[in-house]
Amino acid sequence: MTALADIAARLVEAAKAAGAEAADAIAVSGETLSVSVAARALEEAERSEGVDIGLRALVGRRQACVSASDIRPETISELAERAVAMALAAPEDPYCGLADPSEIATGWDLAALDLDDPADPPAPDRLEEIARAAEDAALSVGGVTQVERASAQRGRTELALAASNGFSGTYSRTSGGVSVSAIAGTGLRRERDWAYESRCHWADLPAAEEIGRRAAERAVAALGARRPPKGAVPVLYDERIASSLIGHLVGAANGSSVARGASWLRGRMGERVLPAGIDLLEDPLKPRGLASRPFDGEGVAARQRPIVEDGVLARWVLDLSSARQLGLATTGNARRGTGSPPSPGTSNLSLTQGSRSREELIREMGTGLIVTSMIGASVNPTTGAYSRGASGFWVENGEIAYPVNEITVAGSLPEMLARIVPANDADPAKSVSVPSLLVEGLTLAA
Repeated sequence: MTALADIAARLVEAAKAAGAEAADAIAVSGETLSVSVAARALEEAERSEGVDIGLRALVGRRQACVSASDIRPETISELAERAVAMALAAPEDPYCGLADPSEIATGWDLAALDLDDPADPPAPDRLEEIARAAEDAALSVGGVTQVERASAQRGRTELALAASNGFSGTYSRTSGGVSVSAIAGTGLRRERDWAYESRCHWADLPAAEEIGRRAAERAVAALGARRPPKGAVPVLYDERIASSLIGHLVGAANGSSVARGASWLRGRMGERVLPAGIDLLEDPLKPRGLASRPFDGEGVAARQRPIVEDGVLARWVLDLSSARQLGLATTGNARRGTGSPPSPGTSNLSLTQGSRSREELIREMGTGLIVTSMIGASVNPTTGAYSRGASGFWVENGEIAYPVNEITVAGSLPEMLARIVPANDADPAKSVSVPSLLVEGLTLAA
């Protein structure tokens, strides 16, 4: 048993000693180091580390959650007593409770997940070199006048979960990332854009120079932006923001939303929600996946399964509570923080790619809009009415004509998702891997 697993187990025992009928606990330790440069000088070097703990106590059909960042024995005892007292005063929740022992995970292969990089992490001076290389590459692109910030980060997190139903599990994850924010132009004619990459293993990261150039080229391409014509046109969601469109679908499939009646997908299980031939797959067991995990926040085994299969809605995203409300079984999708009870959430998602490239879809759209960034959101969770601020590029005769900004894209999510056309440019390294998506007939407004 690791030291962190021992802390989680002691929290559970303390809760039972304080009068809880059932309990589960989470303990998370983390260490991060980030180095940032700007104007070719070191701007910031920040290191953080610590342990956070959370305890959920259950008394009958009542529950309460408490958290702390102090692991002394006296704190654990006080935390347990407070959790039980709060649970006794809480209103009844007929759907709360731990997993049945038959539902909990009993074994997993951490070596196959390969989430913890065995190589030595970069030292602070090496992180600074990486950040400087990214900044220099961005500044070498013509038209770039400033790099707002270039950063390199590394970190490691360990999580332990224990419960009075017999579950006990722990796993760790490393991370590394490089980010660049570049500014092009001068005076009032300036544009900002960015690039960011993150991986579990440092060896999998793209070169810092590539990330810096990408941020710079995006900023330069946006210079001279203006407003496009209004009206109904095809819209291509660029790969780096297409996941937001699929995110609205996943949000509507969340069991909590469905149980509350606040989902436009309610009553549509088994119906077509995406075009035929398209799957939306969740794979929490993806090796080196940014969101991979061997078990969920309630100790239920993680496994690969589709949310949408051949365009048809195949399941909801459920934790134990939402599953009980809907009369179903959990799908192992509980997410857990230290200070709140479990709630449904997804891990690694991937959407079926198409056979055509982004450039081919642009040529086919003729006249329309490419969206590369979005701001704000107005999405009705019950009806799927959709309206978001956007910027990107106007397309004429199948070619990019000029950059655009200060526009609103509006439509209906059920109709939009039913007619998406995916490109073949999804990034498999992302936790939500979605290619560029072409959607016909959206409305543009200033």
